[in-house]
Amino acid sequence: MPTSAEQLHHGKLNTKTEAGFDYRLFIDLDICAMSDCRICDLKCSYFYHPRNNGIRSIGELAAYTLVCRKCEEPHCIAACPKEALEQQKEKDKILMRHNMRCVSCKSCSHACPYGTIYPEAVPLIIHICDYCLDRRNQAAEPICIESCSFNALSLKPADQELTENTFLVGENLIVHSTHWTREKA
Repeated sequence: MPTSAEQLHHGKLNTKTEAGFDYRLFIDLDICAMSDCRICDLKCSYFYHPRNNGIRSIGELAAYTLVCRKCEEPHCIAACPKEALEQQKEKDKILMRHNMRCVSCKSCSHACPYGTIYPEAVPLIIHICDYCLDRRNQAAEPICIESCSFNALSLKPADQELTENTFLVGENLIVHSTHWTREKA
């Protein structure tokens, strides 16, 4: 079981299905991007996230992994006054925001020429979702799934066949997103 935030959140984009935990958290970014779903009203069972801000870290990770265009010379990184953003060369150029450096000025969001860093995904306070790994079982879904009004979250089998525009991110997350790819541009 992953033990650090680095292991939980900053794994590279997986292109193959591998059996891991019995179920992974599934998030549909296309549903989350709908105009009706701009303010996330989810609940969370994690004691330190009573308003479920942990889902923000998942949205941020998914956006950096799938929506970000991974520029050769990223304007977002250059615009950050605190050097809080880093492009991880060894992990497919995925952005990583160092939360302890970030002051939530949103300069990165304004500097991105493609609008792929969402201002609401750059919070001042650190939030990390632990995927309820130690609290979930097959009989009860995590509260975030039950409280999602738009059915954007669910649990999916780890070894399922992935449909089009569905990707494994790290070891605990499956993301559906119709996103930009360099090959199709």
